[in-house]
Amino acid sequence: MGGYITKRLLAAIPVLLGLTVIVFVIMALIPGDPATAILGSYATPENVERLNSQLGLDKPLWHQYFIWLGNLLQGDFGRSYTLNRPVLDEVLERFSATLILAGTALVLCSLLGLVAGIVSAVRQYGWADKIITLVVLIGISTPSFWLGLILILIFAVELNWFPASGMFAIYGGGDLPDLLWHLFLPAVTLAAVATGVISRLTRTAMLEVLRQDYIRTARAKGLPENTVIYKHAFKAALVSIIPVIGIQAGFVLGGAVYIETVFQWPGIGSMLVKAISTRDLLLVQGGVLVVATAYVLFNLAADVVQTVVDPRLR
Repeated sequence: MGGYITKRLLAAIPVLLGLTVIVFVIMALIPGDPATAILGSYATPENVERLNSQLGLDKPLWHQYFIWLGNLLQGDFGRSYTLNRPVLDEVLERFSATLILAGTALVLCSLLGLVAGIVSAVRQYGWADKIITLVVLIGISTPSFWLGLILILIFAVELNWFPASGMFAIYGGGDLPDLLWHLFLPAVTLAAVATGVISRLTRTAMLEVLRQDYIRTARAKGLPENTVIYKHAFKAALVSIIPVIGIQAGFVLGGAVYIETVFQWPGIGSMLVKAISTRDLLLVQGGVLVVATAYVLFNLAADVVQTVVDPRLR
């Protein structure tokens, strides 16, 4: 197991490096420059040239990349141009808020998706299956940012049940109930698409298992239906469902960029949007690298759990 994990981590290094190169090139293609964005009304040609020289932005792009890469290998992510603070400190501070949102959404979509998929498979072609299929198709087809705006309009503006933005109340609050109150709408929005995907694939996996001979044998022996469904069928189907949950974990983490912007959640997604608009290259690189690394680790964790559940994969 240790050798397998090591191989997966080593194989991820070229992928992460290639991603940083792509980000560097894309940021270079965006019109404007960081010095102009930082200086604002003071962006005279002389001031821009002086600041570019101080930040090292007057060097060729490949030179800037290798300087950044050399510092990264020493554990230095650089310093944000616009925030004037270490990139790693800002990214980790924001990433903790993103993990709260993405983690809650992942738990929510996993539980709802598994339950809906099992019910849909057990009640195949029944009313429950048809209703779940309709809801899932609507959820998968609805853009997350649009769904977030609709939920804000209904539950925040019209009904005033939940806040429309932020992570905590501006005045007072700051405790767990306040966090959960602010977390509900963005977590539901972020989990909607992933819930549909997990539900459909759970249904497919369960139907395939329920057609196996040993399930018929278990029923013929007179075992309770709940035992057949949850102890035998679901346990066998879970082997093919776990990788899907791992993939959805990455998509939930990536989708947080849109949801954090809609709900003004102070996570890494909203940070990246602001950093891109101000051409803060080092902050963008640090944020993308941390998100990509988390994506790789989520998928690796899913593979490890799948191996534990099914010893045949070892």
